Amino acid sequence: MIFPMLHVASPTFYSQVRLRLRECDLIVLEGIRGKSAGVSALTLAYRFAPRRRRNGLQEQRDELLLPKDVPVINPDVTAAEAISDLKALPRWTYILLMVAAPVMGLVFALRGPRAFFHEDQVVEDLPSTLRAEEMADNPVEHAMTDRRDRRLLDALSEIHAERSSEPIRVAVVYGAGHVAAIVSGLRDRNGYRAREAEWLTVLVSD
Repeated sequence: MIFPMLHVASPTFYSQVRLRLRECDLIVLEGIRGKSAGVSALTLAYRFAPRRRRNGLQEQRDELLLPKDVPVINPDVTAAEAISDLKALPRWTYILLMVAAPVMGLVFALRGPRAFFHEDQVVEDLPSTLRAEEMADNPVEHAMTDRRDRRLLDALSEIHAERSSEPIRVAVVYGAGHVAAIVSGLRDRNGYRAREAEWLTVLVSD
């Protein structure tokens, strides 16, 4: 079961995800391990917003999301690895990214979710949107996700190899930006196909 997550959403969304995670036997969870000043700067882009109560938003936190009795594994990269991948970008791109993230977080906090809504994100049952196509060729996006996607798919392949004969339900709780790689990777590596989907409301714009 793949759960496309956002770092900031309505409390109701996280409670609905938690209810579904209780039905799983194993959770594969996103989360950069360790700390660094660079990672802290990037996460300011979403840590500001929940502090303004008017937005009605909550930051994703493990203690509120994860059921206590379901085992969790985290195959994500370390903070040092994440920053290393970003530093491989052109120097000015890296500097701009570090400066822009806190500014975006402040805008998000002041204006709420509508600050980042786009017309091309209107849901029409998994559309191929212009924004999604643009992100696919974005070098910053590749720097932030490629190594992490490979690490995740390696972990999922290992679970498949060791436990595919068991009737277990595995939850993959990763950011929505990783889902395309997860779906295609599970198909190409292990022959998995999507059978059904369920929509949950992440947030409501005022």
